This record gives sequence, structure tokens and C-alpha cells, in this order.
Amino acid sequence: IADQMITSGVTVLMIVNLDSGTGRAVLDKARSQGVATIDYDRLTVGGSAEYYVSFDNEAVGRLLGEGLVTCLTKKGVTKPVVAELNGSPTDNNATLFKNGYDSVLKPKYDSGEYVKGPDEWVPEWDNTQAGTIFEQMLTQTGGKIDGVLAANDGLANAVIAILKKNKLNGKIPVTGQDATVQGLQNILAGDQCMTVYKAIRQEARAAAELAIALAKGEKKETGQVVKDPESGRDVPAVLLEPKAIYKENVQDVVADGFVTKEELCAGSFTALCAEAGIS
Repeated sequence: IADQMITSGVTVLMIVNLDSGTGRAVLDKARSQGVATIDYDRLTVGGSAEYYVSFDNEAVGRLLGEGLVTCLTKKGVTKPVVAELNGSPTDNNATLFKNGYDSVLKPKYDSGEYVKGPDEWVPEWDNTQAGTIFEQMLTQTGGKIDGVLAANDGLANAVIAILKKNKLNGKIPVTGQDATVQGLQNILAGDQCMTVYKAIRQEARAAAELAIALAKGEKKETGQVVKDPESGRDVPAVLLEPKAIYKENVQDVVADGFVTKEELCAGSFTALCAEAGIS
């Protein structure tokens, strides 16, 4: 598909890589044909894109870590055992998320305030595998897990399913990310403590503006760079700010138009939405 696009007169190529190896091959092909390139949402590690547009993924991770701390504090747990369920090991974003939340949690592990529990990566962000991995974590610790840093809402929901199976849902704080309908409903139900919202319209708009500039042969100054961890190259970047979402501000996601009240508040969630002031 990339070959067909590049040879058909495309002047700007925007990609979201599934893995950096595949992404590099596409970017190199485009570069060889004089096509300008943008990495969207994920940096192609070792790649050659002229721009990178995403959210500040380490900031996303910090919000996850801070969110778990907030939720554990509200629970009044002392020396909590924290399990970490990371994203795919081949996804650079997952690495950045982990850098962010570990920057919050590691000092607490080091001081003895928190206890570091199981820490596992989930291949391909696969929710089915995530459930299996978390069930093994529970078994491994004899059920002694007090908080779960789940790197997105899908992984969080897999964790919640296992907690429900063991009648532990709502008792153990679980984080998430992406502000999906399912994640927000889990928050309203008290099964998930928080998520991270990324306003995708902002991301798409920023990428479109860069693509238009490149198509006109213009270069835009972004004022930001990210360092490619493989090549060491500073890649001009647009990094947008994410937002932590708790039960108290789920309404913000609805107000922004990311999800609708109708899809969020359907069925049994009608009363929970009313209780949370969602309009």
C-alpha cells in the first residue's frame, strides 16, 4: 500500500507505525522518492520522519502514576503493593508511558512507602493476554495487590474483569488511559479510579497544519523536539498536553465532544451519569 501511495504522486505521507521496523521501511521508501513524512501519535524509532505529532507521552505516564497515588491515598492504604501492567514492548509510546509513571512510583518504592509488585508488558496491547497476565499476578502475590497501574483503558478493563471474578472490583484502584466509553463507565461505576484524556481533535489539527505546510514546501518551527532513542536525532515535534479524568470531571470529556452523553449514559449508567452531573 505504501509503495502504491508513494508512487502515485503523494507529496506528504503521515504514518502511525505498528512497530518501528515496519515504520522505518515505509519512511525510507518515502524519503527515497522525495516525499515529506510525519510520524503521527507514535515516533518511529530510528526513523526519518520530518515531524512527530503526539501527546506528551511521558506526561501521560506521570498522570497515570499521580492518579494511582491519589486513588491509593483516598483508600488510606499503607505500604500498598503496586502491580504494573505495561503496554506492548514494541510500542515506543508504551515505553514513554512507563518512563512517566515510573518517575512517580520509583521514589515511593525506593523509600519503602510503596512496595513494587509484579511488573509485566502486554504483547500487542492484547486485552485477553492482559487478563491472563493479571490473573497470574494475583496468584503470584497470593492476592496481595493494592493498586494496579494499567497503561490504558483496555488493559484496565481486563484487570477489572479478573477483580470482579475474585469479588475485588472497587476495592483495588486501577488506572487507565484514552477516556474510552468503557473506561469512563468503569470510572462512574467505581471500578476504575481514573483515566487520561487526550483531545484527538487537537492532535489531528496539529498534524494537518504541518502536512499542509509541507505540501506547500514550507517548514514550520514547532519549538519542541524529541530525541530518537536509537539514532539520537532531535525530531521536530508537536507535543500536546493530556488531562487526568476522575469521576468528578468525566463531564469534561463529554463537553469536549469526544464521547456523547447518549453512548456513555445508556442503560444502567443513566443514574450514575446523573449522579456525576453529566449533562
